[in-house]
Amino acid sequence: MENDRHVLDHLERKLLEAKTHFERALDCKHTEFDDLYPYMIEHPQFFWYKRYVAWSELLTMVKICDELSIDWQKQFTPNQVEYVTSRVMSSKVLDHWYHDSKEHVS
Repeated sequence: MENDRHVLDHLERKLLEAKTHFERALDCKHTEFDDLYPYMIEHPQFFWYKRYVAWSELLTMVKICDELSIDWQKQFTPNQVEYVTSRVMSSKVLDHWYHDSKEHVS
């Protein structure tokens, strides 16, 4: 039982890390991706690709949570849940991710 709680806590932490990673990419802030591909900063498509990678990571964590019946939705606003469940990173997601959010990553 204790091991199950440890795994659950770990997955919830990884979900929040993926959300933070996406939000930092959305805000054009430094992420671990910048460290992995520093040469990409010189290319205009970099921020699009960086956001795509972070979005994919977030969707992967949500999929794992769904498969394990972990309630991932409590970490997101209703609009963010809608965006994530639609799985498409559209301009609406980019423009309105924080629209009804109470917090914004620094």
